[in-house]
Amino acid sequence: MRSVLVRLLPLSVGALVLCPTSVVAGQGESARSSPPAQNATDVQQVRDELARLKREFEVLRRQYDERLVALEERLAQIAGPVAGNASAGAAAGPAEGTTVPQDPPAQGRPPTPTPAGPKALNPDISVNGNVLGALAKDAPDLAPLQLSEVEAAFQAIIDPYAKADFFVAFGPEGADVEEAYITFTALPANLLLKAGKMRALFGKVNTLHTHALPSADRPLVTANLLGGDEGLSDAGLSLSHLIANPLVYLEVVGEVYRGESEVFQSDARSRLAYVGRARAYRDITESTNIDLGTSVAFGRAGVGVGEDGAFQSVHNRRLVGVDATFRYRPLRRAIYQRLNLRTELVWSRQELPTDPAAQAFGFYALGEYQFARRWYLGGRLDRSGRAQDPSAVDRAQSVFLTFWPTEFSQVRGQYRRLSFAEGVTSHQLLFQFKFSIGAHAAHVF
Repeated sequence: MRSVLVRLLPLSVGALVLCPTSVVAGQGESARSSPPAQNATDVQQVRDELARLKREFEVLRRQYDERLVALEERLAQIAGPVAGNASAGAAAGPAEGTTVPQDPPAQGRPPTPTPAGPKALNPDISVNGNVLGALAKDAPDLAPLQLSEVEAAFQAIIDPYAKADFFVAFGPEGADVEEAYITFTALPANLLLKAGKMRALFGKVNTLHTHALPSADRPLVTANLLGGDEGLSDAGLSLSHLIANPLVYLEVVGEVYRGESEVFQSDARSRLAYVGRARAYRDITESTNIDLGTSVAFGRAGVGVGEDGAFQSVHNRRLVGVDATFRYRPLRRAIYQRLNLRTELVWSRQELPTDPAAQAFGFYALGEYQFARRWYLGGRLDRSGRAQDPSAVDRAQSVFLTFWPTEFSQVRGQYRRLSFAEGVTSHQLLFQFKFSIGAHAAHVF
């Protein structure tokens, strides 16, 4: 706009200059017959008028320039105060005694995008609720209706190189920090580092929060070998390396934990627990992909609790897992049809007072099919031994139907037949109602 005004100004002034001149020339004969003094007076009046018009145009141009500059500054403040502050800081130079962060190496992961505007200082806040009801036979631990868990999540991008996730779970037994960790996303050599309390990357189900499960309950292998709902969750460090190429997506993870999870809980001095995982992902077609992974975990585990609350003995324990996932989702009918098939196998080896090499095995196989826009039908087969008693094997079969009224709520019904190793069979009918409020980021894929 400024350039247009500058171009029009000379034309306008030129037109005004030509108009009085043509008027004087047009008077022709009358000018010749007028006295010389009168002609000089008329010329002076025209010059004075032109000078006044020039002054007015200069004032208007300055006013328009000032308004344009103010408008540009206002737009910059609205569009990105963070970017504006960064530019200003770069122009002014770093303050004395401060360290200027360097750009990450070109081979590292891309920096995390930093939010702009009023949201820059506010995290994404969400609440996920899980209401569970049950009609069961020979299952006294299931309540007819309860609010089994409410999860409050706070997630935010700290800066272009790190983000933070904080999850608090409220249940019948009180509140607990489910996960709270910071992720550094721009380390060199495609490395990614997490620090804090988190769910270990062992298999698939262990990483999922309760509200993200495809069924109303967790598989038997989770309860018998992986510590139940809490699972392999502890404070520690996780370092992963990403290898991406046109053929396969490969991720290698190494983790170390404090050693106070339900699985590796002991009072030994050297009670650290270690987890390793390798995962490969590949697209088969534009509608199908496959995900294969293997996991290993080992540490010290306590056996038996004495009268003083201490473990009677502490022994080594090792877990090995293999998981496979197949997904089918046609692009043209992505909101109407999809198929997920998943299986996970876990081997447990533990030193017990009665058996120095007690081995237990468990697995589940799950299938979920979307047959309409908001309807999902699924089934799961479970079989698992017990870590403290490998000879005892529990089995279960489940069928579940899920309806999504919206993307923020779910209604699910599930029938489960559970056969315990003691010979007792329980038939259970579960009802689940889940809701989500606020912006909740996606979990591990």
